[in-house]
Amino acid sequence: MKVVEGYFKINGLKLYYKKVGSGSRKVLTLHGGPGMSHDYLLPLAKLSNYGMTVLFYDQFGCGRSEEPSDVAKFTVEYAVEEVEGVRNAAFGNEKVYLYGSSYGGMLALAYAVKYQRWLRGLIVAGGLSSVPFAAKEMARLRSELPKNVQDVLTKYESRGDYNNPEYQKAVDLFYKRHLLRLNEWPKEVMQSLEYAASRRVYPIMNGPNEFTITGTIKDFDITDKISAIKVPTLITVGEYDEVTPKVAEIIHNEIKGSQIKVFPNASHLTMWERPRLYLNTVKNFILKN
Repeated sequence: MKVVEGYFKINGLKLYYKKVGSGSRKVLTLHGGPGMSHDYLLPLAKLSNYGMTVLFYDQFGCGRSEEPSDVAKFTVEYAVEEVEGVRNAAFGNEKVYLYGSSYGGMLALAYAVKYQRWLRGLIVAGGLSSVPFAAKEMARLRSELPKNVQDVLTKYESRGDYNNPEYQKAVDLFYKRHLLRLNEWPKEVMQSLEYAASRRVYPIMNGPNEFTITGTIKDFDITDKISAIKVPTLITVGEYDEVTPKVAEIIHNEIKGSQIKVFPNASHLTMWERPRLYLNTVKNFILKN
C-alpha cells in the first residue's frame, strides 16, 4: 500500500494530505465536523487494494492544516472552492469519486452542484442537504433519551455551561447511541474528536456539540439545488445515525437515480461499526460506476 503525505498550498494555506495507493480510480474524501480531521475516515484506505487511489486531507483550520486569518471565510462556499483546489492539485484534469462523511457529505453535495463536471461518482455518508432539518431530527433523537438525561442537558444549556462534566456525560450518552455504537472507540476517531475540540472551526461553524448547531452553518440548506446532480450517487446511513435515515431519504428523493443503503445496527460512523459490509458497499459502487 503506497502512502504519500505532504501539503498542498490552496488559497494561500498549507493543507495536509495523505494519498494511499496508485490505482486508476481516484477517490477524494471529505471528513465531517466541520472541524474534525481525516483520521476517522482511514478505514477507507483499504479501497486502495481494489485499483483505487484514495486521497485524504484535513480541511482549512482542521487537523494538521492551516486556517484562514479571516473568520469570514469559515463558510461552506469557501470550503467548496478549497475542495476544487485540492482536486486540481492532486489529480489535474482527472475526474474523481467524491466521498463525503457527515458535514463532508453536505460539502460534497454543495461541490457537486457547482463542479459535477469533475465527478465520476458521489458518495454521501451520513450526510445532509439541510442543516435545519437534520437538527430537527437530532432534536427528535434527543427527546428519546431518558428524561433525567434530557433534564441535565436542558439545565446546563440554559446556563450556557456546555463544558460542565455532568453535561458532557449526558452528551456522551447521545453519542454512544447515535455517533458510534462501539464500547471502545478507535484511536483514529478520538484523534479527530481531539482536533475538533482544540481548534476554532467546530465551535464557529457548528456549535458546542453534534446536536446543538448554533454556528455559521445552522441555516444552510441546498435541498432545492441537489436535483441538478446527475452523476451516479450512493447515499449511506446507519439505522441509528444522528443524521437520520429520514435525512438520507430526502437526498435520495431529490437526486434522480441515486442509490440508498441503510446499515442495520449502525449509527453515524458506520465504517467502524460494520467495516467489511461498509467497505464492500462503497467498493462495489465505485467499481460499477
